[in-house]
Amino acid sequence: MDEVFKALADSGRRRLLDSLNARNGQTLRELCSELDMARQSVSKHLALLEGANLVTTAWRGREKLHYLNAEPINATAERWISRYDRGRVHALADLRHALENAPMDSNAFVYVTYIRTTPEKLWQGLTDPAFTRRYWGLEFATDWQTGSAMSWEGEGMKTSDPGQVILESSPYRRLSYTWHTFTPEWAKAAGVDDETLAKIAVEPRSKVTFDIEPAGETVKLTVVHDGFEPGGTVRTMIQEGWPALLSSLKTLLETGDTLPDPQS
Repeated sequence: MDEVFKALADSGRRRLLDSLNARNGQTLRELCSELDMARQSVSKHLALLEGANLVTTAWRGREKLHYLNAEPINATAERWISRYDRGRVHALADLRHALENAPMDSNAFVYVTYIRTTPEKLWQGLTDPAFTRRYWGLEFATDWQTGSAMSWEGEGMKTSDPGQVILESSPYRRLSYTWHTFTPEWAKAAGVDDETLAKIAVEPRSKVTFDIEPAGETVKLTVVHDGFEPGGTVRTMIQEGWPALLSSLKTLLETGDTLPDPQS
């Protein structure tokens, strides 16, 4: 947490976060040009932001893209806002809201968190129905082999479609699959109205990828959800859901309990 506050203390680094908030997934060259800062200065600031886990990166060919990561802000807010008067941390709450909810030009949603667990246990948390039912409220019917079909089952309904498949499955290291099909049954169970369903049903099917890396006594989990229609409704919907879902997964693996339902 000290690294987060140190990173946010510098105005130059806050400008970088503002720039990524306005347009996520920028290269070093693009950030230098937009902020009119020297390449060396931007590189140093980005290194500190990456060290604080506020920025994460992904390669696209030979280009290194930089993305905001809301997890440290999410964790800081959960720890402190409940203890002190909300007005005293208004700026922190605003930053958390901006990182998690502001629309971004880049299609990809990237989220990085560190979990005190093992790669084997984290893989189990992503695939075992005994775990997914507890923090996600559903389970996946599949053999988790690359190319296999998968069904999404939960809340009294089952979603199956030939397009729902496992794209990559390397136990304890990497898992990728296509997102589920938006059916009327799913919409009813999820409380999605007919107008929204009509919009998302015609958008391209997206995919989610989980990268698992040992990191000392913890495991680094990088979630990349991409393949969205630019400015599409699905992109907005998943951006609001992933931070809470992954926080609940982290809590379950570290403590054995899940986060309380905010609507309960």
